[in-house]
Amino acid sequence: MSNGVSSIDTIPTRIEGKFKATAVCWFLGLGSLVSWNSMLTISDYYYKIFPDYHPSRVLTLVYQPFAIGSMVILAYKEAKIDTRKRNIFGYTLFCLSTFALLLIDIATSGKGGIGNYIGVCVFVAAFGVADAHVQGGMVGDLSFMCPEFMQSFFAGVAASGALTSGLRLVTKAAFDKKEDGLRKGVMMFLAISTLCEFLCIFVYTFVFGKLPIVKHFRKKAASEGSMTVTADLAAAGIKTADGETVDDVKQDRLSNKELLLQNRGYCFDLFLIYVLTLSIFPGFLYENTGEHGLGDWYALVLIAMYNVWDLIARYIPLIDCIRLESKKGLMIACLLRFLLVPCFYFTAKYGDQGWMIFLVSFLGVTNGYLTVCVLTVAPRGYKAPEQNALGNLLVVFLLGGIFAGVVLDWLWAIGKGPF
Repeated sequence: MSNGVSSIDTIPTRIEGKFKATAVCWFLGLGSLVSWNSMLTISDYYYKIFPDYHPSRVLTLVYQPFAIGSMVILAYKEAKIDTRKRNIFGYTLFCLSTFALLLIDIATSGKGGIGNYIGVCVFVAAFGVADAHVQGGMVGDLSFMCPEFMQSFFAGVAASGALTSGLRLVTKAAFDKKEDGLRKGVMMFLAISTLCEFLCIFVYTFVFGKLPIVKHFRKKAASEGSMTVTADLAAAGIKTADGETVDDVKQDRLSNKELLLQNRGYCFDLFLIYVLTLSIFPGFLYENTGEHGLGDWYALVLIAMYNVWDLIARYIPLIDCIRLESKKGLMIACLLRFLLVPCFYFTAKYGDQGWMIFLVSFLGVTNGYLTVCVLTVAPRGYKAPEQNALGNLLVVFLLGGIFAGVVLDWLWAIGKGPF
């Protein structure tokens, strides 16, 4: 059968650009969540100006319905959606929304009030839409490339949390004693996040798709019937043979339903991982850990420890001998994590800050490690269009777990006073 792409069957013995592509994937992963992680990290500022509105919980609850709703629609239509336009739109929306939050703060001089809070919520909802475009688009795209690219992308996702936490600690130390220091640190945060998102637009548009190894995998995907890579191939200067387009390629792939049934275990794993993590992080850490010797630094330290260990753990699967690939083993590990719920409850009630820091670190380690294991193992053995579709389905369940976790996080607020 003619595949419509020239020289597609010739696999070079050495494909250049793997290291560069891995580094770019890391940066794109950083950009896919740096704006949202900045919001989580500056929650102490929003607690100051919106003390009665539970910012860490409400903003997360606003974000997630838009993320999961958009992702479900995009996953259903993924076979016909141009991945290039999807990712560029997502990063652009992240950039504009982050900049808009900065403008709101400047225009209102950091004042609170329900009107300003609603404005913040609107742009947080835009973050959710952007997240669905970027995370689903990138995971789908990377699913038919090297597993190292997927690992690097999600390491970048975790790095966004670690870097924002580190920067938040630095800015708090630098501005804490100065007049309006908290607000100045937050404005710096939002400005850096906006710049990062702008750079992601540039890197994805002009760098990533032109790397030889990326072009190779996209040509291979086109030969297997993928219609999502058309614009990326055109942007890289690759033309199809005899004037054909990828739309002319005969497709013979498993349906989304068949892929879901074959990989329901992996999908459920991701749901379980994130329903537990988001039922604790960040709302519980800000509102339910009590007062300790670290004072108003305590929640920031806990958030930082989670993010740092989440990042470190995403590199552990690179070591073959300790990478978990068994479906049964992954499911057992995901279920055992729920023992952390009573551990956090009793530690918050009776334990000291050392034990809480240990638990938060363990939560981060298991979250990062299991996420990468599932997402790198699941796409194996499928053709490129199926891998792209499966990547989108996995992100649906990941975001579904986050949404469910955010809702369950409110259970910790029972008995803590009026909302």
